Amino acid sequence: MRTVVALAFLCGVSAPCLAQEMTPNFLKKEPYFLSPWSVVYVDNGTCGVGKVLRVTGAIGALRRKKVCVPMGPEQASRTFATP
Repeated sequence: MRTVVALAFLCGVSAPCLAQEMTPNFLKKEPYFLSPWSVVYVDNGTCGVGKVLRVTGAIGALRRKKVCVPMGPEQASRTFATP
């Protein structure tokens, strides 16, 4: 019985954390320090309407990988709704 309660508690605690990981946060400017292979989404207006810049960190002297990717429909409608 204890294991069932512990498992239910663990699932209840980890569910909001997993949901937070799946929805990306959009930054307004690119971070100065970015650890290798970490990914951030930057909404600074360089990619046009409905797209954001996806920046992937690199090791040492290698350059960061920057790609324009489309936003999800819920994030795109949210950015147009706010003044």
